[in-house]
Amino acid sequence: MSSSHNPVIKIFWLLHLKVYQWTSGKVGNILRGLPVLLLTTKGKKTGQLRTKALMYLPYNDNFVVIASNLGKDNHPAWWFNLQAEPKASVQIGSSKFTVHAREAREDERESIWQALAKKTPDYEQYRSWTSRRIPLVILERQ
Repeated sequence: MSSSHNPVIKIFWLLHLKVYQWTSGKVGNILRGLPVLLLTTKGKKTGQLRTKALMYLPYNDNFVVIASNLGKDNHPAWWFNLQAEPKASVQIGSSKFTVHAREAREDERESIWQALAKKTPDYEQYRSWTSRRIPLVILERQ
């Protein structure tokens, strides 16, 4: 079974989110060689705020998150939420930012992917598990 279908991974991320929130990012701020942020989006269907802990790559003054969904064949819900409403909020440690999400342009994509691959091989593995193109999402500070 790939890690994308392992229920332990889902439980880990739920617990990680809570610990990150409780400690203002003092615990859980780095995973697998990448820093972690909390992304809060507005639910596409419900309109309710949804928060996910995501690894990210610093990109100039912005942040890149990867809609890998652990290599599953469908995009993660947070990416659908951002497509419907690109304005979101990010928390890094105790700092909070308003961001505008956009998918990386073709001319940015390869250099971003290579920078990710240098930090952790996980995303190459996720890409091998799915036929979909994994979106690289740039969260631009507002």
